[in-house]
Amino acid sequence: MNTEKLTRFNFNGSNQIVGFVESVKVTDGVHCDIYKFQDDLFKDLAIIKIDPNKSTPLQRVVIGERTIEGYSSGEGRLLVTRKNGKKEVYEFKPHHGGKFELDILVGDLMQWQSSKDFELIAYEICFPPYNEGRFENVA
Repeated sequence: MNTEKLTRFNFNGSNQIVGFVESVKVTDGVHCDIYKFQDDLFKDLAIIKIDPNKSTPLQRVVIGERTIEGYSSGEGRLLVTRKNGKKEVYEFKPHHGGKFELDILVGDLMQWQSSKDFELIAYEICFPPYNEGRFENVA
């Protein structure tokens, strides 16, 4: 696993300065590096690293103004079930090309899943910054 930490992150067309806060183990095979944006205390960033054949917990967004899920690299998929029951599946392969970001709304369910043979790296931007209780593990 790459232990190099970010110093900048491109968001909204701007290469913004970020500072590393901590690394946390989310679950078996899923680790998350937490960053703060130097010039914007109203959001934070999590880089989610998912080992091959692993997934993040199925989570419901409970609170927050805006939650953005984005694809960075690797192979896998993002599963989303909207509050109204509509299911969405987004598949990613290496060299996906182009940027992928998706707003997840309060009440929506989400889960990242890596492929059987490759890791998946995704990111999450939370407005306001993440606090306990933002997400509820469903399964």
